[in-house]
Amino acid sequence: MKKTPMILQLALILFCIMAIPTAVLTWYSGSQIIQNSEAAIGESTLAGLNANRRLNENALANLAQDTSRLAATNIFDRIRSFETYDEINANYNNVSLALSVTKELLNLNRRVDGVYSSFFVLEDSDYVFSTDSSITTLARYEPIGWITEALKGRRGISGVWVPRKLASGENVVSYVYPLNRLSTTTRGVIVVNMKESQIGKYLHATEVGDSNYLLLDAAGTVISFNDRSMLLSDSRKLPFLQEILNQEASEGYTFRKLEGKRTVYAWSRSSLSGWWNVSWSSMDELMTKSREMQGNIILLTGAIIVLGTLLAIFLATWLSRPLRQLVQTMRSKMDLGVVNKNELAFLDLAFKRMQEEEESLFQLLQEREQDTRSLAVHRLLRGEIPPRITEVFPHACYRVVVVSIDQYRRYVGHTNGETRSYHRYLLSAKYENVFPEGLVARCVYHNEGCTVIVLNFAPEEGEAHSTLIHQALEEIRDQSLELLEHSVTIGVSERTDAPERVALRLFEAMEVIKRRMIKGAGSIMYWHDGEDNSRKYVDSESSERRILNFLDAGDLVGIFKELQSIRSQISAEDNISYDNIMFIYHQLMGATIKHLRENHLGTGRMIMGRGNVYSILAAMDTLDELEEYLYDFYCEIVQSLDRSTHETNYAQRIMEYLKQHYREEIVFEDMAKQIGISYSYMRKLVYEQTGSSMIDFVNQLRIEQAKELLLDSGLTIKQIAAEVGYANVQSFNRFFRKYEGMPPSGYKSAKSKSS
Repeated sequence: MKKTPMILQLALILFCIMAIPTAVLTWYSGSQIIQNSEAAIGESTLAGLNANRRLNENALANLAQDTSRLAATNIFDRIRSFETYDEINANYNNVSLALSVTKELLNLNRRVDGVYSSFFVLEDSDYVFSTDSSITTLARYEPIGWITEALKGRRGISGVWVPRKLASGENVVSYVYPLNRLSTTTRGVIVVNMKESQIGKYLHATEVGDSNYLLLDAAGTVISFNDRSMLLSDSRKLPFLQEILNQEASEGYTFRKLEGKRTVYAWSRSSLSGWWNVSWSSMDELMTKSREMQGNIILLTGAIIVLGTLLAIFLATWLSRPLRQLVQTMRSKMDLGVVNKNELAFLDLAFKRMQEEEESLFQLLQEREQDTRSLAVHRLLRGEIPPRITEVFPHACYRVVVVSIDQYRRYVGHTNGETRSYHRYLLSAKYENVFPEGLVARCVYHNEGCTVIVLNFAPEEGEAHSTLIHQALEEIRDQSLELLEHSVTIGVSERTDAPERVALRLFEAMEVIKRRMIKGAGSIMYWHDGEDNSRKYVDSESSERRILNFLDAGDLVGIFKELQSIRSQISAEDNISYDNIMFIYHQLMGATIKHLRENHLGTGRMIMGRGNVYSILAAMDTLDELEEYLYDFYCEIVQSLDRSTHETNYAQRIMEYLKQHYREEIVFEDMAKQIGISYSYMRKLVYEQTGSSMIDFVNQLRIEQAKELLLDSGLTIKQIAAEVGYANVQSFNRFFRKYEGMPPSGYKSAKSKSS
């Protein structure tokens, strides 16, 4: 060996290192490839199935998120007061508001591919907004009774998915999302119909060969399948489906004989919806390729050994040349200040410099990791299970803490957006560091001045940390007051050992925050199960009547005393609920507005100028704020009524004149002279009193009288038209259809059938 050139020795060593293990590995893989190919195919099939399932779930989740975002807007609040289809068609403004809802539904359809239609039903209304039939009555639309059954057993605030077949014959999967009090005070249901064919596209996104894919709900009903005749039927009719549905594992694969062919079945069950994704493929074709591959690998291994031998000789010859070229290149690009040192010393210093740059890159990756943790917390609060959840929350138990800024509207009023962002960043960092060691705290900003802290701890440490957690919450309260110059109220939920129930714990903590109305600002409050069952109901109807009497008399002192009486009555009840309190003040506000519209003039613009008074009341934190706002409201009304007394007298005379003479042909200019005011001033007073022009108001009086005559008298339509003031039947028919949506004869027939 000493006479053997070093290049040949090195070549022999490289050949032995490469060729012998390669030959052994080829022999072993050849003997095992057939045995392991089935398992590999099964895993590959399951992976493809999971990829299709995630693609489908992502599409449905995007649709659900777009629906919840639409529900969180105020678009439905605009039509909340329209209880009937006739109210919508009463005037152009109502129709415009209704059409804006339909437009938003159309925009929702366009955001996700494959949406067939969508509609919205307002609670206790007789009409529906839809993208396929626009605005129509429930009687003319397809039956919606299935919605009640679909929402049974729904948990949380998310919607439910329901596979069904429309009256048009289209198979869809409907997303049913009821509006909730966290986003709006309007009650109703949004339904979005996703085409089954679009879901089929997602299921077949990675389909190869003669594979078949099937989507089932938790009960085994077919949602999507190539065989259209099987849709919405029991999947257990198909071969081996009963066996798969009885599996305890949420995913897996198995091999069965189907029509003489060996077939691989794979299944995956969604942890969120409970739906089953099933696929099956023929194994014969795939195994044939595997056997062909075994022979090709042997040939390829021989070629690799030959080429490896040549490569070993080449490497042995030129091994030193690449090393010198590497050092030369690094010297030209990196000024390390190294002089009179060999290549190894230079490489050592260069690698140290790379290590320093790697540390800088690691710092950047840590910042990205913080963003990833925040995203995981947000997904957990929405009821989703983020991937690799144990990396963010390593323990089994969770508790949700909500920190809410008191008098948030005032806080927003005296701070700008940059200051608020800085406060959120600084407080989030402080909140996560005040809790004891061994307890993981992740903090994210929620909305409307609320910061959510998700606490994660081991089951045996929960009770032991209770005192320390309360101390940490007191420190959070003090630090927040010092930084914000505003107190904060803290709500704490019950603990849970299921991550999918963290969204419910968030709801509990938010409900606890509402007790601020009774307990006062700056409190730390905990959720206790079953406490709402003992709530007492308080009614303030007698105080409402006294306040309205004082309002008519302009007695602000009496109004103030009654507001204090309502507050005292609420404070005396320990178990009164937040909803009861808001109902009392909303009812008082509604009774006041109704009383003003029925008995006074000139107050409409004042009320409209305040915006949505009900939303303003709902945003208040304490009884002090509610009482102060209502007292200011009544003061402004009394002042306005003092200014408009003379206008009221004129308005009453105008209304009485129109009600007495609407059967006649009225010349409005002569009428204004008779009353003693200008024609333009008279039009203004009528509009403020009725919301309509004088011509519309007169026609409405005529149509109302005509409706009574149609039902209670034996007069003909021509006689009724003349009786209520129309010169001809054509005009009568035109105005009747305008205000009632149907001709007089149709109205009489409809009322006769209903009675």
